[in-house]
Amino acid sequence: MIYPLKTLVFATLTAITPICATADNGGAAVDEVLVIVSSASQQTQGMAMVLSSTMLEKGAKVNVLLCDQAGDLALKTYDAPALKPREVTPGQLLRGLLAQGASVNVCALYLPNSKYGREELFEGVGIAMPPQVVDQMLDSGVRTFEF
Repeated sequence: MIYPLKTLVFATLTAITPICATADNGGAAVDEVLVIVSSASQQTQGMAMVLSSTMLEKGAKVNVLLCDQAGDLALKTYDAPALKPREVTPGQLLRGLLAQGASVNVCALYLPNSKYGREELFEGVGIAMPPQVVDQMLDSGVRTFEF
């Protein structure tokens, strides 16, 4: 019974391999990314910041868009438990991205639907307007990631 199962697994992997290979962009470098973070999960937020930082280090222009509860990362008063293994919060990672030259914006709906004002955002954090975000999303030279 094991032999037919191995054959089925091998056949399935063989069948999907070309699909996985075509998901790659052929090894071409991506020059610009839009990272949209709306998850309230601290680990998801942290991973989004780590991956964004790595893309920035590899030379990509990084644009971060924070929506819903993820917008709290951009607040001067943001506080959360540190994530292991580096013992940093997603907010600290976000500030590092800003310092390295990433563009960081909160969604246009974030401030009007929260108790916060623009003055409570970290210096350098902007407010994204839908036409500019749409331009990035539709630009074939910008890869969009959502967390």
